[in-house]
Amino acid sequence: MNTANSEKHVVAVFGGAVAGSELVKQLTAQGIHCVVFDQNILPHGKIEDGLPKWHSKQRDSEENHINERMNHPLVHFVPQCKLGRDIFFKEVMSWNFSAVVLATGAWKDRSLPVPEIDDYIGKGLYYQNPFVYWYNHKHEPAFTGTQFEIADNSIVIGGGLASLDVVKIIMIELVTAKLKERGMLVSLVEMNHGINKILAKHKLTLEELGIAGCTLYYRRRDEDMPLSHLAADTPEHIAKAKMTRQKILNNYQTKFLFRFEPCMAPVDKIVENGKLTGIIFRRTQADEKGCVEIAGSEVVIKSPVVISSIGSLPEHVEGISTSNSTFKIEDETSCRISGSANVFIVGNAVTGKGNIADSLHHAKQISAWMLQHFFPNQTPLTEEKISEIIRRATQLQVQKGYDGNYLNWAKLHTPIRLESMV
Repeated sequence: MNTANSEKHVVAVFGGAVAGSELVKQLTAQGIHCVVFDQNILPHGKIEDGLPKWHSKQRDSEENHINERMNHPLVHFVPQCKLGRDIFFKEVMSWNFSAVVLATGAWKDRSLPVPEIDDYIGKGLYYQNPFVYWYNHKHEPAFTGTQFEIADNSIVIGGGLASLDVVKIIMIELVTAKLKERGMLVSLVEMNHGINKILAKHKLTLEELGIAGCTLYYRRRDEDMPLSHLAADTPEHIAKAKMTRQKILNNYQTKFLFRFEPCMAPVDKIVENGKLTGIIFRRTQADEKGCVEIAGSEVVIKSPVVISSIGSLPEHVEGISTSNSTFKIEDETSCRISGSANVFIVGNAVTGKGNIADSLHHAKQISAWMLQHFFPNQTPLTEEKISEIIRRATQLQVQKGYDGNYLNWAKLHTPIRLESMV
């Protein structure tokens, strides 16, 4: 791409986490200004709020990478500015950016497929995203968000890696509390190595601690769980992928002592005194092609808490085309929003994958396409228009108390870290 021409473009990027910051890195390297709007104080997304806090080394590494990409003279960062809440799509388009890129991730939990189940959110029903957010931040002195109950005999419904994080949180919290009652303080670092090792060290069992443990319910078989990204395009690869999935699940169960029930689909709720007190499951018959529910095989499972972890979706933004609860794109090569000339989408908001490597790859792919095929065909912005866009971004920065020094801002607002404590 011609550098002289690239310097005449300004791109709005919504979301500055893994995919957003990587796209920004690629564009600024070509001299393109990027105004990065993020819904949070820092643009760390699910690295901070969705990756459970025992992943401290990975979290710190990824956040440092994000900070490095954002600390660039052509990046104009606007914190606490969420699309559809603090600034609206129609207004964004009036700024006349060269392009608008959505890297907003997937923060909306898929609704549990049980009639009227969402009436009981906070009344025995929790969803994964706010639950993990609470777990990561509950130790902070200034935390005033929703509080969650950790209950024995909890039901977790899911089957992916995120659902394994949820059952792990529950088991760690239950065991930690019981050990504390006995005067035993165990760090999260130790817990992360395995509850089984902690109990063996103290010659204890879950039963002796008075813990039954939680149960993970999945509608298909263990070998079908989306726990690895291995290719499954040949009989040999399929067999290897199945074995890998089973091995991952078995390792988690061995270390964190939860129960697993395959081939169980939630079909109805149990409600008592206005509170969700369990789920009615129906057994399924599963194979490589899918699963079907078995008529008359209902099982009633009582539980004080039900946590749904069946996947996440991007939040709808007024004015942007959607299809089947996701953003509607023209094609996977450009990921341009249908019906729009200059609005694109990158990362988990379109791939549906929370994997860091996938988000990085997708951001590189889309930015490369834009640099090769989109910007060369765009009319360069005038100096006056560029100055006007940056002036408006600066006004928003001032409103949010941001002085433009990104690294100082990141240092000031990085949350308290208590990974070594329980």
